[in-house]
Amino acid sequence: MGKKSDNLRQKVFESYSTSVLEHEKEPKSVYLFCKELKIEEADFYKHFSSLEHVKAQIFCEFFDNTYALINKEKNFVSQSPQEKLLAFYYTFFEVLLLNRSFVIVTLGGGKDKMQKLGSLNGLRTAFKKFASGLIQDGNALKQSRFTQHPEGIFSEGAWVQLLFILQFWIEDQSPGFEKTDMAIEKSVRTVFDLFDNTPIDSILDFGKFLWKEKIKMT
Repeated sequence: MGKKSDNLRQKVFESYSTSVLEHEKEPKSVYLFCKELKIEEADFYKHFSSLEHVKAQIFCEFFDNTYALINKEKNFVSQSPQEKLLAFYYTFFEVLLLNRSFVIVTLGGGKDKMQKLGSLNGLRTAFKKFASGLIQDGNALKQSRFTQHPEGIFSEGAWVQLLFILQFWIEDQSPGFEKTDMAIEKSVRTVFDLFDNTPIDSILDFGKFLWKEKIKMT
């Protein structure tokens, strides 16, 4: 039963992605989607509440695949929080690169920003949990509780950072997305400089980088 259920979920994911890529838009209705997929609507609703829910779950799959990959690395557990966040970002965008056309169609263009964020609610929950773990690790290294930082603020800041990098990556036209790699490196360094209370140089460096790239890309 479990395997059959997983197979149906994967079939829905693959068919939804194919439909988006072939038609360059999302399916119009659950009825038409299920008819094309040749499954019963009742079976669809056992796993998903809507087509929007399917899309949200696909982005959760991207997170799950990324998390599984970085945890396979032998030294990941012993890495610092900063190294772990870098590893996540680099791997996450490698996973997204395999699905870049899908990401651009579903998140790019002139779509309503609130609709975009709604599609990423599941990803937001999973990523903030991951970021909270990083702040716990960082706080454990601090001797005084007065220099520790609240998980909620840090995890929300990390989520905003991920959204920024995601939008940057969607618009990035540099060879091999090398500018996105630069944005990842600089933004992660800035976050952890803030965390360690030494922000000035990194904030200025990151701010100059963003300003220059924004001018170039507009």
